[in-house]
This record gives sequence, structure tokens and C-alpha cells, in this order.
Amino acid sequence: MRGVTNRAAAPLLREHSRIKRPRPFTRGQLEAIYRRYNRRACVGLDPVGFLYRYQALRDREIVALIASSLAYGRVAQIARSVSWVLERLPAPYADCVAASPRTLVLRMRGFTHRFTTGFEVAALLAGISRVLARHGSLERCLASHMKDNDETIMPAITGLVHELGNGQESSLLPSPCRGSACKRLNLFLRWMVRRDAVDPGGWRAVPPSKLVVPLDTHMYRICAALRLTRRRQADLRAAIEVTGAFRKIAPDDPVRYDFALTRMGMAGIIPSG
Repeated sequence: MRGVTNRAAAPLLREHSRIKRPRPFTRGQLEAIYRRYNRRACVGLDPVGFLYRYQALRDREIVALIASSLAYGRVAQIARSVSWVLERLPAPYADCVAASPRTLVLRMRGFTHRFTTGFEVAALLAGISRVLARHGSLERCLASHMKDNDETIMPAITGLVHELGNGQESSLLPSPCRGSACKRLNLFLRWMVRRDAVDPGGWRAVPPSKLVVPLDTHMYRICAALRLTRRRQADLRAAIEVTGAFRKIAPDDPVRYDFALTRMGMAGIIPSG
């Protein structure tokens, strides 16, 4: 990624390159990686950057769900697709509240992002509109499905997906019930719940301790190499295993190192095994 050098991470690379099967990083090493990569300068075209444009929390949570839902494929393509949608929603909250499902379909006509169509995006926006009418915000909707004894946020995500999809799943709204790691929904929650140099946060109803690592290809490869999961695919069980491993290091914030490690993996710093 432009603007990112690997000089600070070189000692970690040398240490791990001498080990055929790398050991998990220590907390000190993870903190060093966090300080090096978890900076606004490293964001580049990452879709979290779209959230920085919105001060109002009611707009930001909608933008976060749109941007995370389209966060698959090449980074430049993701940026173009998210920009296309947001150009047609100049006031995200007001537009979702006021627009009818038919209006949303018309606004999203002609949109494509790999295998996602404009109709699917319009259906997501219509789901957001229903949730806003029922709960007032996406945060309140998710919170209504949370239970104190839930170890992670995954049961609440199931409820959120059910309400957004009106009982139907889609490629933009996978459910944990079917074993999906729900990478993009967990990414959405990371952005909205955590607050640091990269994640703008804003939500208060969800404790960071219940977040689950957004397990994409880069993160799975890193975590498998470091023996944080024995799963052979990036499914829900792998995401839970990886999150559990990070929770032992950072119990109050197990997703703390996600952005930094992913950037390090994209730069080719961490060996694949």
C-alpha cells in the first residue's frame, strides 16, 4: 500500500522467517505492529475511509454498513462502487427514511459490483429503512438482540441480519446460522464500536470485548500460519478460534490488532507457514 514502508517490521520478519512453523506473536510484538500500522496514514483506499466524511452517527452507521457490505474484491473497485452508491445518497439517514423501496430501486439502477446488483443494494437500503422505522438506528436494533450472557456478538448479528433482510438472507447479508464468518458484518461492527486512529467508532451499546475478528483471506492466512486456528477454511468456527486467541492477549478488545495485522499481511511481511 502506498505510503507504507516495512522497515519497522523487518526485525519481526527476520525472527519469524527462521521458524518453519511460526509461533504466535507476543503481546509486545503485537503492540509494536499496532503502533506501526494502525495509523490513519496506512488507511489509503480502505473503505473505512468513507466513514471519516460523516460526523453524524446516524449517517455514519449507514455508510459503514454500505461500505462493509461491498468490501470484497479489489480495493480500487470497492472504492468506486461505494462512491457510486453514496453519490446517490447525499444524506444517508434522511434518504433511507424518506425513500420508498421503488425509489431506492430506481436510484440503484445500473449498479454492479462483481456479483452484486443494484437491486440487491436497493434491498439492503430498504432493509435499513425498515430497521430505522422500527428501532430508530442500526445500533438500537443490534442492541435489542444482545444478551448479557452472549460471549460474542454473533447471536445479535443473526437478529440484525433477520431484520435487515426481512427474514431473508442474501449475499450482502449472510447469517452466522449457516456457518458464515460474516467477515463484512464483523468489519462493520469493528468500525462502529472501536475508536482509535483508524476505527472512528461512535456506538456505545456494544462492548468491544464481544467483537469477532473480521476473518478475510489475509487475516486467515496470518492466523493459520501463527497457529491461532486449526480450521482449514475461513468459516465461523475459525473466526471464533482466532478471536479467542486474541482475547487471551487483549480480553477487552480482541479485534484491536485486526487492521494492523491485515496491512502487514498484505505487505507480505508475515510468512504463510
